[in-house]
Amino acid sequence: MFAQFLLNLFLALLWLLLVDEPVPQLTTFFTGFVVGIGILYVMHRFFGTQFYLRKVIKILYLILLFIKELLSSSYLVIKQVLTPNLQITPGIFTYRTSLKGEWEVTALALLLTLTPGSVVMEVSESGDVFYIHAMDLEESKESIIRSMGKFEKAILEVTDR
Repeated sequence: MFAQFLLNLFLALLWLLLVDEPVPQLTTFFTGFVVGIGILYVMHRFFGTQFYLRKVIKILYLILLFIKELLSSSYLVIKQVLTPNLQITPGIFTYRTSLKGEWEVTALALLLTLTPGSVVMEVSESGDVFYIHAMDLEESKESIIRSMGKFEKAILEVTDR
């Protein structure tokens, strides 16, 4: 993947040098980069690896998914905090994950911890069980589990497992 990106930069630089301009322009380099993307997309099957922009798109999807979950959980927490009679039942529950790698488990734990209303308290020694504290166990447990499922799927797409 990194080799494809370097080759794309090389193609963009080559494009910049071959275009006859008295002063090199950034737009010419960008045009060469886009042309290089097209060339690499056509030739990526000869490299024996996946096209590198697919991974970039998957990473962007994971970031956008996190922002969406962050905003929705922030709304729920604000709604619960601003309610005059605080009727929450905090609690701890477990969640079993299918992620195996250290990076994957760490990313899932951080994504969930950064989402308001829930905190990963501990991860088991084997790395497949999360102990999660939820601000309102009755209302938010299902949404947390749904979010973790979405995060797991997106992380697996990024790591190509």
